[in-house]
Amino acid sequence: MSWTKVCMASDVKPNTLKKFWVGGGVIPVLIANYGSGFAAMPPVCPHMEEPLEESGVLANCVLTCTKHLWAWNLSTLEQQGTETEKDLKTYQCKEENGEIFAFIEEEIVYEFDDEDDMDDDSFFAQN
Repeated sequence: MSWTKVCMASDVKPNTLKKFWVGGGVIPVLIANYGSGFAAMPPVCPHMEEPLEESGVLANCVLTCTKHLWAWNLSTLEQQGTETEKDLKTYQCKEENGEIFAFIEEEIVYEFDDEDDMDDDSFFAQN
């Protein structure tokens, strides 16, 4: 693949996230409208595979996974706060004529550590 149309810009309201399927419906892509631009990414948090369309919150250009408070500035992709330990992977994204495109060569997937498989009670008990 290459530049792939994901959606219309109007499909994702400011400060919201929405998941779309591309590549013949086999690759999930989460589009974030952070107010001053758009970002395209895998639809899960790199921490514990939490679906960001359900647990992600956008405010002031920062995406936060409310499950464990990992956060990233979508404009710079910098990690925010002390909880965040992994970078957020993204696809190149652009808006042209009211359409959102992502550059997709293959699906982005995260590698999850064995310790990331622990349940919430164990996670919070260790901290």
